[in-house]
Amino acid sequence: MAARASRRRRRPGRRLSRRQEQRRRILRAAALTVVLWALQPLAALASLRRGARKRLRPPGALEERAFLAACIKCGQCVQVCPVQAPRLADLSDGLGSGSPYLDPRMQACDFSCDALSCILACPTEALSHGVQTKEQVRAGFARLARPDACLARQGKGFRGRARGARFAGRLRYAEIDRWHAIPVRDHPYDRETCDLCVLQCPIGSSALRLVPLDVSGAGGRPRFTPEVRTGCVGCGVCEMICPVEPAAIVVDPRARPKSAYSGDEEGGS
Repeated sequence: MAARASRRRRRPGRRLSRRQEQRRRILRAAALTVVLWALQPLAALASLRRGARKRLRPPGALEERAFLAACIKCGQCVQVCPVQAPRLADLSDGLGSGSPYLDPRMQACDFSCDALSCILACPTEALSHGVQTKEQVRAGFARLARPDACLARQGKGFRGRARGARFAGRLRYAEIDRWHAIPVRDHPYDRETCDLCVLQCPIGSSALRLVPLDVSGAGGRPRFTPEVRTGCVGCGVCEMICPVEPAAIVVDPRARPKSAYSGDEEGGS
């Protein structure tokens, strides 16, 4: 009796016909599609709850929601950028995956193109064609995030490569080549007072300048502080070129200037 029961348990199940097997696969695929479709809003909701990652967008980007709605993630802005500043976000950005953003510490927008090629290349005007000059860009606003690390505030100068021999970022140096950016590592500096952020700002003194502090640094050397002014466009060149690690000055995406900012109340006006 036990042997018969064992044989019954081992008896293979009824084989399905080819048509039945195909139908089963189709049904499984359809069920999986429905489940994934149902879970998509939940993933989006989770992304919204934890807050969308603040990204520095290319010049002319619309307000964030409008930008994400208009951007078709074609990558044209990446292709035309002379310094390859825009990057495409990965899946960790949730709803923003595939959209272009700038990581200024790695590669800032130095306006090598002047005519804002990324805006002209955008087929949907997610990068507004209303922006015609670099001074009209409002991608973000710089701030002195680590005042104690700033070399100018310590009364120190800077000599050598701003970001080291292995840094791959590029920058346009007008005194070398008006139209083509070169690797930052190929342009060493020799500054009695570190002013690289001010020196390389593509907007000029309306965006960033050094102002003296009332106290002296080591050895009685004069101390200065970068003052971010209302003309700042958030291009990120100051953050990219800052020679200390992490950068003393950073760009806050989508921030807007309220007044001149120098990190504390010590600076002049």
